[in-house]
Amino acid sequence: MCGIVGYAGDRPAWSVLLGGLKRLEYRGYDSSGIAVANGGEPYLMRAVGKLNALDDIVKGAPPEGATGIGHTRWATHGRPTELNAHPHKEGSVTVVHNGIVENYLSLRDELIKDGATFKSETDTEILAHLIEREHASNIPLEEAVRKAMLRVQGSYALGVISAREPGRIIGAKKECPLIVGIGDGENFLASDVLAVLDATKEVIFLEDDEFVTIEKESYTVKDADGKEIAKESRTINWSPAMAEKGGYRHFMKKEIFEQPEAVIDTMRGRLMEAEGDIFLGGFNTKDLDGIERIYILGCGTSWHAALVGKFLIEEFARIPVEVDLSSEFRYRDPLVGRNTLVIAISQSGETADTLAAIGKARKEGAKIISICNVLESSLTRVSDYNLMTHAGPEIGVASTKAFTTQLVAIYLLALYLGRRRNRRDQVLGIDPVRGIDQERGVELVQELLHLPHQIKEILENDDAIERLARAYTHNTDFLYLGRSINYPIALEGALKLKEISYIHAEGYPAGEMKHGPIALIDEDLPIVVLAPADESYPKMLGNMEEVKARGGRVIAVVNTGDTEAGTRADDVIEVPKASKYLTPIILTIPLQLLAYHIAAEKGTDVDQPRNLAKSVTVE
Repeated sequence: MCGIVGYAGDRPAWSVLLGGLKRLEYRGYDSSGIAVANGGEPYLMRAVGKLNALDDIVKGAPPEGATGIGHTRWATHGRPTELNAHPHKEGSVTVVHNGIVENYLSLRDELIKDGATFKSETDTEILAHLIEREHASNIPLEEAVRKAMLRVQGSYALGVISAREPGRIIGAKKECPLIVGIGDGENFLASDVLAVLDATKEVIFLEDDEFVTIEKESYTVKDADGKEIAKESRTINWSPAMAEKGGYRHFMKKEIFEQPEAVIDTMRGRLMEAEGDIFLGGFNTKDLDGIERIYILGCGTSWHAALVGKFLIEEFARIPVEVDLSSEFRYRDPLVGRNTLVIAISQSGETADTLAAIGKARKEGAKIISICNVLESSLTRVSDYNLMTHAGPEIGVASTKAFTTQLVAIYLLALYLGRRRNRRDQVLGIDPVRGIDQERGVELVQELLHLPHQIKEILENDDAIERLARAYTHNTDFLYLGRSINYPIALEGALKLKEISYIHAEGYPAGEMKHGPIALIDEDLPIVVLAPADESYPKMLGNMEEVKARGGRVIAVVNTGDTEAGTRADDVIEVPKASKYLTPIILTIPLQLLAYHIAAEKGTDVDQPRNLAKSVTVE
């Protein structure tokens, strides 16, 4: 969760650190702080709340020095207070940390018996004490960090400086992201490439149990045994402008409107129109031909994409699919083996539960495909195959374009598997042949090509959706209903609303309405009904009738030109008619806009909703 920045160079460190933290604030904003060294004891400045509180303090008395570390926090151990804010200092050592020290209590008891005094409630202060205990006996800082971390169970990304070794930063990584930015006469440490994009595009992605020593002219990476490792840098092609608001009031609004381009970028180079097939570079068909069972794993919004994926893969490829929350899968004993494919969906590629679930599946011999938006993330590095989405940086905590590109990616993968199954059955002489034949494949590819234009059509109705949203800002509860492949979109629509507006909302399969939720319906409960013209449309009209009979207020999302739903709904949002396999994406867009405008009208912090962070990198 939290964001880490480190800088060694010639520029005023405070300015570089604050700039990096601003770009990482989406990772946590309970509190923040910096430590700047100027050849001696580092100067600590910390504040509770969002980064502007720290910004005011620092700019009021800018500390001198060209080396420093900074942190923006999402609380795990300890309340959001100034004492619990990072950096934490003990003796000559100052530390920033992302992760969780699982043996925190036993280490704390040991250190207290050894004479240590603690000032905070955090597990991070443990690390400062452990490193200082080693460093105080004239062990170099790099070795002191390595020796201290051998005692630690759990996850971490660290940035460490010492008054005894000015101009130097030590970084360490285990199960939390950490990168090195390589500049000209300056180098950086960060938990995300966004922190350094304004200064450099050359980065090194650290692996677990690797340690880095950074100075302004050099960096050295070593393994847990202290042996130097040669690491290749990667060039990141995102521009700093991609992470700016571009004239929109909020990042979320900008990212909603970037979806046509993001969808095109995710499809680009992968559609084989004439063959009705999908090209996925690097995939080994033989690895996938013998697959008998598929699990799709995700958390939050990614889990909703996984639910849609089940419908698509079972229909296109005729392979049984189970969908699991990563946080549940990792703690049970699933039936996974060498003929199992596990598809892991994660925007960041750093979601702790998903990484743990993948580790469990790999031990049982399963093949792993990741669907991810971040190249060289932890998830992509432990997967057999990667299907990258190309949403670009997503700064708003509530996922929008990352979700729609996940849906596009799972559609591509389902069609890919469907075409493989069809060809394999033909070769084996299986009758009837399963999967997707060429003619059907061409049709499905053509439908996908229309999608970006259809999304643009919906975005052109933004003003109308904004006007509609104003009528619902006073409501305290919402119910979202969908059927079949669109049931997960009811879940996603409800999640978006509750995430950013703090209005209680629930998504339900429409067929389950009479099994409980109908008891809640009255004139104060708006019901958002997803009713595209598909085989379940008559059933959805029946649901609307049931809601109206009990005084509920219906917001119906229907295809353009629909004349029946309008007579049963209080408000209607029209969307273009699309293939039933693409309606999840089509229906998602107006629900994003509805949630956004309700939240914006209420005046909530749309981009940084309370208690949430972009990447859940701790359990």
